[in-house]
Amino acid sequence: MSLWKKGYADGKQGFSLSDQDQELEYKRYLYREVCKARRQWEMATWAFNEALGKDEVDVAIYTLEAAERRYQIQLKLAKQAKVHWDAMKYGSYF
Repeated sequence: MSLWKKGYADGKQGFSLSDQDQELEYKRYLYREVCKARRQWEMATWAFNEALGKDEVDVAIYTLEAAERRYQIQLKLAKQAKVHWDAMKYGSYF
């Protein structure tokens, strides 16, 4: 769970974010997490394709399955938050 959902901007840092700013920050956070999960999934796919021995294949399968699941979870959270991918990618959200 993100810091923003737990009340990150509660004024302890000397400032407070508006609800709209909190939502935007949370969406940016989710966008970064989805991108990171996708990169991890791509690396796990590469490692699986390059695995040679039985042990390497077993580890690669485990890693790939974990990366796929993490990517699915991050995509689900981003979809629930209605993250607009083009806006996040090109920097114009509102």
